[in-house]
Amino acid sequence: MTTKDNKKQEKEVTLEETQDNITVEEQTVDQNETGQNEEPANKKMKSKKDKNEVLLQELGEKLAEITDKHLRLQAEFDNFRKRTMKEKAELIKSGGESVLVKILPVVDDFERALILLKDLSDEDAGKKGTQLIYNKFNEFLKQNNIKEIDAINQDFDVDLHEAITKIPAPDETLKGKVVDVVQKGYTLNDKVIRFAKVVIGE
Repeated sequence: MTTKDNKKQEKEVTLEETQDNITVEEQTVDQNETGQNEEPANKKMKSKKDKNEVLLQELGEKLAEITDKHLRLQAEFDNFRKRTMKEKAELIKSGGESVLVKILPVVDDFERALILLKDLSDEDAGKKGTQLIYNKFNEFLKQNNIKEIDAINQDFDVDLHEAITKIPAPDETLKGKVVDVVQKGYTLNDKVIRFAKVVIGE
């Protein structure tokens, strides 16, 4: 082989190496460019994911807040409904209380009249008429669930009785008990509408 041929072969080898180097460099550049392009895309995807997570968290918090408000409103409405029903029931139960209370002094007057008329004959027209009207008033009170409060010889009860005065008890067993009733007390459907005015033994 001649020197000329050797040089030609060396040139061909060098050319091939140069082409190989250029190909490798192009591939490296392509990979670098691809990597650079992928990096912003990854960042963008990550940023979008973070935003979605924040948005999801905010929506979750708003949902919890709305649910809490709804439950509170529902509970308040339920309490309002129960309270209204209770008030309505009490109003129906105690309807006309003020009118019934104003009738009680009339009943008291009839009782005083009967005490004054006790010495008269049972055949006396005035006594009979007074007794008849008094009985009708009593019947009217019963029909409206008004009951007389038991007081005489009962233990003093601040929920039922109003003490007017104290006197020495005629008997040891009557100490701290009601020995006299100045004015009768009444209840309407177990609610005190007038306290019994009493005298207590001591």
